[in-house]
Amino acid sequence: MTEKRKDFGTQCLRGAGQVFFMENALTGALFIVAIAYASYAGGNWSTTIGAIVGLIVATLTARLLDCDEDSITSGLFGFNGILVGVALPTFISVSPQLWFYVVIGAAMSTVVTAALGAMITKSWGIPGSTGPFVLTGWLLVAGAYTFGALDVSGDHPELASDYIKGVTMIPSHIELVQIFFRNIGQVYLLGNEISGAIILLGILIASRVAGIAAICGSLIAMVTAIALRAEPHLVVQGLYGFSAVLTAMAVGVIFLKPSPRVLVYALLATIVTVFLQGAYDVLTEPLGLPSFTAPYVLTMYLFIAPKKLLAPHPHSAVGEHLVTDTNN
Repeated sequence: MTEKRKDFGTQCLRGAGQVFFMENALTGALFIVAIAYASYAGGNWSTTIGAIVGLIVATLTARLLDCDEDSITSGLFGFNGILVGVALPTFISVSPQLWFYVVIGAAMSTVVTAALGAMITKSWGIPGSTGPFVLTGWLLVAGAYTFGALDVSGDHPELASDYIKGVTMIPSHIELVQIFFRNIGQVYLLGNEISGAIILLGILIASRVAGIAAICGSLIAMVTAIALRAEPHLVVQGLYGFSAVLTAMAVGVIFLKPSPRVLVYALLATIVTVFLQGAYDVLTEPLGLPSFTAPYVLTMYLFIAPKKLLAPHPHSAVGEHLVTDTNN
């Protein structure tokens, strides 16, 4: 096996890829292309700038703090930073103060990543995953309400269709395709189906099995949300599916060894994530906060914790059933 490259650029690109658990620089580059395309289509480049700044700052902070070298090389200290960098310009209006906020937030995400790794990963073997992003994002968006130089405002596109208006109970064929890809793109807070398709391509390049899991997660979430009559405009934007996509990947193929039993377990976890998405939306809306990937994080923590029960009998070391580094 060739030794992993340790140059800063490769570490950053792997960090972008690790949002979907992929330790692949090409995949990470495609994810950045997906963010840039959404910026181009929406005429707003702040999220792309924020993504790059967040990724660089988070990775650099990990190096300056002398964090675990293998984890840095694998990109495990960059992916929460890039999500913070995308999220803050999405929910806070652009200003010079915003970029200061992004830099501090990205650095903070690295500290939180290290802290969670030292606690839940070391003690219970549960990966921190995007938990640091959720905690950092919530605190910074909530804090922005108290700062006059920061204007919190969500960017919600105006959509209109028979399904959204309640005329029909099932989206049109083109809407179903859009929902499927937006479910994937919204992990990066991108409500653009082309960006979602680019991201899926990046996943498939790194791992066909993980790509299939992402496809299944999006389909399961879409069917569940539509069948339960979730709020149509949220379904169409992909806001009921993105956490479920991560859950399907994490529980189905990343942190547990795939088997028929694990696949059923992942199906249950994916559907539960859709339920939790609805619950989080109700709980966080009065606070003026987005749910981010909190539904995925809670589901993943709960479903990964009892992983010993899913090991083959007789039980072998749990570490042998992990496909990727548990710091992710």
